Amino acid sequence: MSAEPPSRAGATGKKPGRSTAAMLPGGPPWMPRALILAMLIFGAFLIGWWLLGRLRGLLIMLMLAQFLAFALEPAVNWLAAKGWRRGLATGFVMLMVIAVIGGFVFAIGSVVVSQVVSLAEKAPQYAEDLLNWANRTFDVNLSTDRIGRRLTASDGPLANYSQRLAQDALDIGTTALGVVFQFFTVLLFAFYLCADGPRVRRGICSILPPARQREVLRAWEISIDKTGGYLYSRLLLGLVSGLAHYAVLFVLDVPYAVALALWIGLVSQLVPTVGTYLAAALPVLVALVTSPTDALILLGFIIVYQQVENYLLQPRITARTLDLHPAVAFGAVIAGASVLGAVGALLAIPFTAIVQTFVGSYIRRYEVEDHALVSGDGTEPEPDSAD
Repeated sequence: MSAEPPSRAGATGKKPGRSTAAMLPGGPPWMPRALILAMLIFGAFLIGWWLLGRLRGLLIMLMLAQFLAFALEPAVNWLAAKGWRRGLATGFVMLMVIAVIGGFVFAIGSVVVSQVVSLAEKAPQYAEDLLNWANRTFDVNLSTDRIGRRLTASDGPLANYSQRLAQDALDIGTTALGVVFQFFTVLLFAFYLCADGPRVRRGICSILPPARQREVLRAWEISIDKTGGYLYSRLLLGLVSGLAHYAVLFVLDVPYAVALALWIGLVSQLVPTVGTYLAAALPVLVALVTSPTDALILLGFIIVYQQVENYLLQPRITARTLDLHPAVAFGAVIAGASVLGAVGALLAIPFTAIVQTFVGSYIRRYEVEDHALVSGDGTEPEPDSAD
């Protein structure tokens, strides 16, 4: 009796279980684990996105605090080298900055209040002159009494505006308290980040290998250097702007010329690109109280000076302190404002300079061959003569 032929599985030596499992409708055996891992990653992403939305305000305050700490650290390091305790040095520098800003705000506030009162006293005369001009020009018959009765009627615009203003008074007060709380929160974080800067850096480097430690410290050093360069360039541009506008305000005999020049110099640099236009409102208003012609002359000078600053002063000063092209700086401000609003516009330029310097240190550059497209004058290089 002959032996039965071996089965196909026995002849090939393969286990039937593996091939059968691979052909099951459920798919390969790693599929359930992959699906679970994908769901976990997606869930973690949703939770992280939710937390990012909830903590957006805190993260923005931390960014501002770190920027302020970078700005204070050179002065704090200088005082610490003189023997000061780091916490005391940080508090002293921060108090000096707060004192200067507080004195400036008080001086500008006094100017604003006095000019608003003066403008309110002269408003009836301005309105009368405007109505007389409209009556002569357009052949109409308008009077201040008729317009005043219409505006102050029970259903007039002023009554409705007063009701809305009274309803919004609580919201305005709450917003003001929130801004004050955020301001002191940023100062508190900045104090700890600057006073404990060496300890923070040591703690971060302690969990990194030596090669990574050098990169982190180098990035930190670049951040301090570029932030200081940014503030230096802003202060220098603010000084030039303040002196130029003071000269014009002095010639036009506008009141409070020194305070208004300081206002323009500070605000024009705190708000990049359009800061001069925003700062122009107050001095133009003050000049308008004195003479409308002087206000128009001042407005024209402000517009011209902004173009001179954008195309002549800022590129030269920024190139020395930040090594950042004006077009790149302008695009960075727009991108920062789109992402984080006013805070993003303020931090965009130093952040871009830091990233550009850090990334540029790892890019290898080569010598560029002569060509009309890179020579700048549009001339082709002469061909080498044959030997």
